[in-house]
Amino acid sequence: MRTRLARLILAALLALTPAAEAFAQQRSGTARSAPKPPEKEKEPPPPAEPPPAPYDRDLMRLSEIVGALAFLRTLCAAPDAAEWPARMKAILDSEGITQSRRDRLAGAYNRGFRGYSLTYRVCTPAANEAARRFVAEGERLSHAIAGRFGG
Repeated sequence: MRTRLARLILAALLALTPAAEAFAQQRSGTARSAPKPPEKEKEPPPPAEPPPAPYDRDLMRLSEIVGALAFLRTLCAAPDAAEWPARMKAILDSEGITQSRRDRLAGAYNRGFRGYSLTYRVCTPAANEAARRFVAEGERLSHAIAGRFGG
């Protein structure tokens, strides 16, 4: 009977040990933390933006000119009005190698378009003259870019 009682007490003590340990941890404020899962490897940083091409400045200006011409030639109902947005799309397709670069090119186009849409509401001789000058400047720029850098 004595051994049976001793076993019963021992079993009760063993059963209560984890509960007592948890209670003690709660009171002291230091709970055991579960083991941390291994950290996933950090994602590699996105590739750095390639350095700008030596003709980027000219290309941005050309995009701005194409935007202005897209507005002015449409305003004046010129026969080549539909060509200018298509030309900008060709520039974006060939030169927009990164999203950042595409955004800059599109921003230049939009700047040219918006700038003249604020100034001209109807086709005037001044609008025709501005378009003529833009065509000449765009031609010079495109020949300079192609002549110096190929393409």
